[in-house]
Amino acid sequence: MKRKMSLFSLVMLTLSAIIGSGWLFGAGMAAQIAGPAAILSWILGAVVIGLIALNYIELGTMFPTSGGMSQYASFSHGPLLGFVAGWANWLSLLTIIPIEAVAAVQYMSSWPWSWANWTRGFLHAGNVTNLGLVIVFLFILAFTLLNFWSVKLLTRFTSFISIFKLGVPTLTILVLVLTGFEPQNFAAKAGFMPGGSASIFAATTAAGIIFSYNAFQTTINMGNEIEHPERNIFWGIVIAFGISTVIYTLLQVAFIGAVPASALTHGWSGVNFESPFADIAILLNLNWLSTLLYLDAFVSPFGTGVSFVATTSRALAAMTGTKHMPTKLGEVNRKYQTPRRAMIVNLVLGVVLVAGFRNWSALSNVISTSTLIAYLTGPVTVTSLRRQAPDFTRPFRLRHLKWWAPLAYGLASLAIYWAKWPTTVEVFGVIALGLVFYVYYEVRRPQGWPQLRASLRGGRWLLAEMIWLTLMSLIGSHQFGGAGWLPYPLDFVGVVLGSWACYALGVHDAYRSESLDVAAELNQRVTE
Repeated sequence: MKRKMSLFSLVMLTLSAIIGSGWLFGAGMAAQIAGPAAILSWILGAVVIGLIALNYIELGTMFPTSGGMSQYASFSHGPLLGFVAGWANWLSLLTIIPIEAVAAVQYMSSWPWSWANWTRGFLHAGNVTNLGLVIVFLFILAFTLLNFWSVKLLTRFTSFISIFKLGVPTLTILVLVLTGFEPQNFAAKAGFMPGGSASIFAATTAAGIIFSYNAFQTTINMGNEIEHPERNIFWGIVIAFGISTVIYTLLQVAFIGAVPASALTHGWSGVNFESPFADIAILLNLNWLSTLLYLDAFVSPFGTGVSFVATTSRALAAMTGTKHMPTKLGEVNRKYQTPRRAMIVNLVLGVVLVAGFRNWSALSNVISTSTLIAYLTGPVTVTSLRRQAPDFTRPFRLRHLKWWAPLAYGLASLAIYWAKWPTTVEVFGVIALGLVFYVYYEVRRPQGWPQLRASLRGGRWLLAEMIWLTLMSLIGSHQFGGAGWLPYPLDFVGVVLGSWACYALGVHDAYRSESLDVAAELNQRVTE
């Protein structure tokens, strides 16, 4: 009998995914953008992703299946929307694997020890070199091999590494607060909010905050590989997400308070550390802490990369269920119960991504935006299924859904807008490329064209949403890369009102397809 993940192993796996490279770079980048107000950015990011997660907890406990987040939208709106949501989600997950490898390589390139001079060639002008690309490949290969031989090996590895990953950030917070903490930093150089209130919102995407919280879906995508998924999915996300929110917020507080006054000569925008926490530790003569931080800069991304190989391979395998991707990618190894072909494809594509986007910042922007596009389908799907399938078993039922779902949808739309022009339209274009696969496989089926036309209605609201956000990004305020025709904060009002209209259209356009029968079969496995 296949061994399943306990609640403890699930929490450790999710924490291992969440506490990755985000804490190594995020606090420094957020402070540079928003100053001390970056603390609010981390809280805001937690609220946005937390509200989205509540919608997915209801779906995840209703349909415990591996790679579930690539399937839910198809249950309520047919195969086309399901494919687009799965493609966007898979793209974001796929990018996380190389970004963690890039993070480790970037930190390695700044190791201060004389014996490590050979690592200097991994990075040039902020970008990974060809030599660094080889090391990135070795990292991704190691991530993959640890997933290649079953969930049992994965859970043992991540449970061990998560304890280390939690310990180092916690120790860093305590040491920096007790050593060299300067309360006046929170009011220095133009006060608490030197970049204005808009900078708080901009930092959530530009500093990788949304990216850092994204990993809650690790729990959702493990699905039926979890013991008692009807209750452990909820508690796994709540516990892991709560712990990570506290750690990230306190890390930002510690970073702001520990920056030496001499580094603030040109304000917070002039604070530009290559290895933020390690550089501060060196400035405070805490060499032992800097050594530990450089070690964790190797371990934390490694743990997250390993976790997301598991998640990403299952997301790709799940996309083959509608037969709009090569079905062999969905085959699971009988002995080890892992989708090995999907892992190999993700390995190759991960290296290709790094070859095109050779720094942490560029990759994190792609991840954040594509993830949020996939997340837009969650509130629409959970609301639609309440109407389509009121008798389905719901181990977790989100109260006051009629308020929480549109609120989560509106916040997700705003967070996409915060990614700034032209990032939004670039990611929309990459997601549109996935439609080539869908149309190719759909028209080859006996009823291909009629089914394609039928499924267009289920996806038109998301197309309208992307067109609306593209328009708003183009004409919106200068603070978010727009032409300034609609000033801040009126641009926020425009984004939300148009997005809520798309949300209403999405709920209206839900229809019964064959995918709902699949959903019914999955739901029958659930016990109250």
